[in-house]
Amino acid sequence: MTPVEIPVEFGISIAAGADSWQLVRRAEALGFSHAWFLDSQLLNADPFVVMAACAMNTTRIRLGTGMLIPCNRLAPVTANCLATLNALAPGRICLGIATGFTARRTMGVGPVTLTQLEHEIEVIRGLLERRTVDYDYEGAPRPIRFLNPDFELVNTTDPVPIYVSALGPRGRSLVARQGTRWTIPFGNVERAIGMLEQMRAAWIEAGRDPLDLQAVASGGGCVLDPDESFGSDRARAQAGPSAVMLLHDSVEAAGQGDLSKVVPPELIRGFQEVYEQYAPAHARYLSLHRGHLMVVRPEEAHLVTADLIRRLTFTGTREALRDGLRALKAAGFTQFTTHVRYGQPQMLEAWADVVASV
Repeated sequence: MTPVEIPVEFGISIAAGADSWQLVRRAEALGFSHAWFLDSQLLNADPFVVMAACAMNTTRIRLGTGMLIPCNRLAPVTANCLATLNALAPGRICLGIATGFTARRTMGVGPVTLTQLEHEIEVIRGLLERRTVDYDYEGAPRPIRFLNPDFELVNTTDPVPIYVSALGPRGRSLVARQGTRWTIPFGNVERAIGMLEQMRAAWIEAGRDPLDLQAVASGGGCVLDPDESFGSDRARAQAGPSAVMLLHDSVEAAGQGDLSKVVPPELIRGFQEVYEQYAPAHARYLSLHRGHLMVVRPEEAHLVTADLIRRLTFTGTREALRDGLRALKAAGFTQFTTHVRYGQPQMLEAWADVVASV
């Protein structure tokens, strides 16, 4: 069998701010294909407002929610936002969607169900395809559609690809049924490849061509200098927020699986002690999620060790990272996305240098 050359796209993921268009314009100039914006109200700026500013200040880079959460907005409102952005940047708008992490937990609740997620996808997709769809609204399914698409106030002509973040078997089954694109967070290349194999099996089981599967590996880490330690100040600032995020998750839910397999138990216990100091006790989430994927908080900094960064993030020298990206590409991933941290814009050039030779 002749090997299939898989084109790989490279994107950035950022905590949206009112001035993010400047960073995104630089990313476009450096050759990045996508910019993804976190959708966590109360933590970041609104992604749709920021994407509009980016749309007006760029010409090629694709702009997506990473990830939008059902219940943040009504599905028809989301569809209208996407169609409006699609008029500003035709063919450059993407929808990333998931069941929810900080966007839900900062409100003191857990993720939405996969049933809710699937309904959201079906409604948004149907509306963007100018179909009449049944939308569950105030206790009953109600037929809705765009009423004035011919006025061209919005763009429902250019497609808006849908990316679903799904870690478990039921989520992968949803992706396969809906035929969407698939995305996962990762820190370890081998585990990401193993998850892709599971996704591919679900895709084939649903009767789909494996060559049609588009998969995104979304990582966070630091590009180390040749003699730089995993525990350097720079590595802790750039990779630490991804590493400590899993400790945050360990005190609230088992969303990342059994962390004891990859994190020393003493670090998990150490963070539990930090967590129990947060007040008020009934709303510890108000402290827990501050700076999510942006910074390491002072009280948790002692837990962000070189070993934690090595285990949980995509960090290494340029050559090591290139080797990892080549392995992801060979396995079938079609896009790699890296977090560019709040206050660390210099990460753009470092990662551009890495991906340029993959």
